[in-house]
Amino acid sequence: MPTPGTPPAGRFGRLAAWSQRHRWAALVLWVAVVAAITVGSQAAGSTYHNDFSLPGTDSQAAADLMAKHGSRQADATVQIVVQDAQGLAADRQDIGAMLAEVRGLPSVTEVGPLTISRSGTIGYSTVTLDAAAQDVPKERVTRIIDTARAASGHGLRVEPGGDPVRGAEEGGGGGAEGAGMLAALVILVLLFGSLVAAALPLVTALFAVGGAIGLIALASRVFTVADFTPPIMMLIGLGVGVDYALLIFYRYRRELRDGADPAAATRRALDAAGRTVFFAGCTVIIALLGLIALGLGSLQGVALGVALTVLVTMAASLTLLPALLGVFGGRIQRLVLKRAAKPGPPEEGGWRRLAAAVQRRPVPALLVAVAALLVLSAPALDMRLGFADAGNDAPSTTGRQAYDLLAEGFGPGFNGPLIVVARGDAEGLQAALTRTRGIAAATPPIPSADGAVSAVIAYPATAPQDEATARLVHELRDDVLPSLSARTGAGYLVGGPTAAAQDFSDAVSARMPLFVAVVVGLSALLLTVVFRSVLIPVKAALLNLLSISAALGAITLVFQDGRFGAQSGPVEAFIPVMIFAIVFGLSMDYEVFLVSRIHEEWERTRDPSRSVREGLAATGKVITAAAAIMIVVFAAFVLSPDRMLRQFGLGLAVAVLLDAVVIRCLIVPAVMQVLGRHAWWLPAPLARRLPKAALERP
Repeated sequence: MPTPGTPPAGRFGRLAAWSQRHRWAALVLWVAVVAAITVGSQAAGSTYHNDFSLPGTDSQAAADLMAKHGSRQADATVQIVVQDAQGLAADRQDIGAMLAEVRGLPSVTEVGPLTISRSGTIGYSTVTLDAAAQDVPKERVTRIIDTARAASGHGLRVEPGGDPVRGAEEGGGGGAEGAGMLAALVILVLLFGSLVAAALPLVTALFAVGGAIGLIALASRVFTVADFTPPIMMLIGLGVGVDYALLIFYRYRRELRDGADPAAATRRALDAAGRTVFFAGCTVIIALLGLIALGLGSLQGVALGVALTVLVTMAASLTLLPALLGVFGGRIQRLVLKRAAKPGPPEEGGWRRLAAAVQRRPVPALLVAVAALLVLSAPALDMRLGFADAGNDAPSTTGRQAYDLLAEGFGPGFNGPLIVVARGDAEGLQAALTRTRGIAAATPPIPSADGAVSAVIAYPATAPQDEATARLVHELRDDVLPSLSARTGAGYLVGGPTAAAQDFSDAVSARMPLFVAVVVGLSALLLTVVFRSVLIPVKAALLNLLSISAALGAITLVFQDGRFGAQSGPVEAFIPVMIFAIVFGLSMDYEVFLVSRIHEEWERTRDPSRSVREGLAATGKVITAAAAIMIVVFAAFVLSPDRMLRQFGLGLAVAVLLDAVVIRCLIVPAVMQVLGRHAWWLPAPLARRLPKAALERP
């Protein structure tokens, strides 16, 4: 029952009150639901599937045409690479026996002859499988690897390679999840001084992640969901889950210090911070679902998985956390009051002084901070999108060993051949390709099973990830093949993995402006409704874009340029859009949390300078703590063996660091000081039409 004079609880407060009154029922319900989802997903099994098809592109049309007419080039292949420094002539019998054994393995439809390099020391045989690389069971590929490598010895070295081999060798997140959770727990203990209090946000996040991963495993049986979705869900779920629970829990502690009993503190915390969490979560989901505007099927499953994770995390923060506070509220209250009774300076003093220092010289602080972010963003201007191949894998993997041997024996372009499909007469195609600058060699036309189409395999003179190879693909499509088609009347399509990677990168680059416009527009509209201001949403959008560009600059600097010991190579083609969607949403957490407190003070005092100081003083510590937790969780994934996860981890960690420290603590106070009263300006006609959706406690 609320005490006399206490404002009635809002929707989130009433939800918190229900969870507290039925705390054990809520806990049992959460445990039962998560357990049922986990058991059900394990019993049903997942069907994760990587689908990088791009309807409407040349590479996809070429793949569809080859599959339709029974071309062998439509199926996955494994290259069994052999090397003997003394020459392969003496090893032919052993190699032949090994290839014969491979020929009888499941999923193997054909084993090609042994092709030997000019030096006579390196050779390979192409093993054709019965499906695309992602559709061949990993255990069958592993059996091929083991059978081939068993022939090594007495100077003979055998290294299988190819996309199926890379897929079979790929690892997960390693110990990144455990390291991130341990670091988060340490920060929470230091913040709250109690293991019990520190564990509550972490337990809430773990429940949310567990439920979401089980749900997406079940969803993979209906939708196309990439196999790298669960690690990304765990990365985002742990960071966001702890972040949301911490924002609510921090407000709960403050209410306890102000004299509220645990039940009232929970209701008030949910009425205030719960609304912020709900709005921030909705913003993240909107940003993720904006990926649908890209029309890239391979990303839609990832977006669905991460959006589902955020949704479950919101539900756990708004229902599970209040139940946990109902169970442990008395113990936490005693700890909070005990710490509050200790003499010492108020924790808000330092943040208030920081805000005052920025306000005294807002323009220099703003210029220095923005200049630093622009410098960090500069490398992103030269970002080259693509996909990592075996050349980016760890040197110890057999796929990387095979890649290096093939490049040494047959040239760098051998690892990324272009498959040119001819509809009609293929006469003259091989000659035209070999005359093209940048192509080292081309095979004679290989007819399909029904003879309707032919394929010529062209080997570039440069490596698959080289910029010259990308230019070669465009030159073939724009100049060489149209000229040949005009003479012969045949149609030509450039396909193969290298061309498909280029098509994907081009599609992302072309559709990125639409995606950014959709996400920024919807988010700005929501901020306009909440804060009833035109300039606040514009400021938020510009600053979020600045932090994202700086994060992409850091990724480019490390992974594309190969700094700090990283293997150089292209930035994964879907990293920019995923980083943008996730970071733009997460940045709103701190934007909403800080600006809502500033707005609350502005409504009370109408003093813009005081509002900024008090807003930063009230939120500075929790924003920094929440950011520190997200940073250590995300940065832990830099330890992952997977290159894509390392790029995600670094990008998200850098973005959150810059957002929480540089933007929220320096740029936002400076901008708000410069804008003054104008920050809350809203044209009267627009004010009359906009609905009211305040975040502050009623």
